[in-house]
Amino acid sequence: MTTSITLSAPDYTDSDFQRLQSIARAQAGICLPATKKALVYSRVSRRVREMQLGSFKEYLDFTTGSAGTVEMEKLICALTTNVTGFYREKHHFDHLKSIVMPDFAAALRKGKRGRIWSAACSTGQEPWSIAMSVAGSFPEIGNFDFRILATDINSDVVARAASATYAPDELEGIPEKDRSLFLKEFEGGLRFSEGLRRLPSFRVLNLNAAWPFHGTFSVIFCRNVVIYFDDETREALWKRLAERIEPGGFLYVGHSERVANAKQCGLVNIAPTIYQKED
Repeated sequence: MTTSITLSAPDYTDSDFQRLQSIARAQAGICLPATKKALVYSRVSRRVREMQLGSFKEYLDFTTGSAGTVEMEKLICALTTNVTGFYREKHHFDHLKSIVMPDFAAALRKGKRGRIWSAACSTGQEPWSIAMSVAGSFPEIGNFDFRILATDINSDVVARAASATYAPDELEGIPEKDRSLFLKEFEGGLRFSEGLRRLPSFRVLNLNAAWPFHGTFSVIFCRNVVIYFDDETREALWKRLAERIEPGGFLYVGHSERVANAKQCGLVNIAPTIYQKED
């Protein structure tokens, strides 16, 4: 007879939450206000149980120790939210296609390079929406020096995004024209076409750590990310992002976000949640 082991609810104290606040701030720039204490418990307690530990203190001692590197990544992933959708905040993609792409395509035809960064790609809906927008506007894009960099702090969602494969019920928001043009049946789901899959590169990246690249981008999508940061971290990130945008390039931010220090960053707010780097 097999005996199952039922783990009791792990101990969770104010001190544990304060340690989690410090870890989240130091590791990823995430600000956890006191109102998030219960939410943090619901998310992190799953990791505590998975590790078969009886308290948050034991878990945090392990995670911050020399053997806890892998678990630290899982902890940060547990603290972040991955809510996304294809063509979410559609006006950004309308702007990309109608305003950005004509000049962008002309520059590529003249031999210039083109780079777009999806700076918090989650499970991939944003970069694949970018890819469809670009390829739909400029079908021969694959013949030019163009790439999409798609990054996220969560390695699990990056792997999911890179698979380029989604269940039919996950594709809400994609127009029928784009579905027929860019998606093919694959292992019980739908996968983006080979040509489209050549456009993005997926990488794990912490936006508040060092960035392992030095180039600039014509367009950066950084949406619904800084809402997790305190003011200091938020403004520092806007400045770093602005430095990586080419003159005349664009920054798209989330619907509840704004760049408070836009002028100091050389950015002009040209439309709600759309900024342009001064040329």
